[in-house]
Amino acid sequence: MFLFLSKLLPLFVYPLGLACVLLVVALVTLWRKPRWAAGAIAAALLLLAVSGNSGISDGLVRSLEWRHQPLQTVPKAEAIVVLGGGIRSQVAPRPWIEVSEGGDRVLYAARLYSQGKAPVVIMSGGRIAWKDGGPPESSDMATLAVAMGVPKTAILEDSTSLNTYENALNVKQILQAQDIQRVLLVTSAIHMPRSLLIFKKQGIDAIAAPTDYWVTRNTAQEARTPQGRLLSMLPDAEALYRVSRAIKEYIGIVVYRLRGWA
Repeated sequence: MFLFLSKLLPLFVYPLGLACVLLVVALVTLWRKPRWAAGAIAAALLLLAVSGNSGISDGLVRSLEWRHQPLQTVPKAEAIVVLGGGIRSQVAPRPWIEVSEGGDRVLYAARLYSQGKAPVVIMSGGRIAWKDGGPPESSDMATLAVAMGVPKTAILEDSTSLNTYENALNVKQILQAQDIQRVLLVTSAIHMPRSLLIFKKQGIDAIAAPTDYWVTRNTAQEARTPQGRLLSMLPDAEALYRVSRAIKEYIGIVVYRLRGWA
């Protein structure tokens, strides 16, 4: 039930969902209380305009992503832990496993392995049957890693975890069974603050190895140009998504701390 509610309830807090709630309020109150309806419509438009502003979305995302930046020299560890995300199973008509931006996690982990940063790669992530379906993300990630040159014998899988807290619990069991002490934790930069808190709460000696950055130094430079400033003021679906993603992480940090998980 917690898993389902954790997916459902935040939808009404994200800008798009909250705007829809306000529009429903406007529709219900339109005839009897037109001022309330006008206020709700104005609030929905303002919410979408602000949340769709690229400058605001970049600032909110940067507040999470830039907390952990890649080290100039990544230290060696005993294992590389890759958290699931951004992997789409080979379901027709897809010709093979596909990746979104979050799929950078597997690419970066394979690169770290090829550089000799750790002898073992642990893929962590199941798949929610009622949401995505298909084989566990860990299995798809392992297939991708093998295709990139990581030996199958060097890969361990946690195929049952369905959230970041379960990632940490299951990985901890694998680490204890393998007598592994120190790991490189690979996940998207925006997800790293919450992930690192949870892993350290479990007593895991994890070193942040973030990837999949949305906001870069070039992003800030583009925003200073007249063209960039003009475009950033116009509502943009991508900016709206990034604001929602950042809000998700902040909500996750608060909820996980309240539950004693972080």
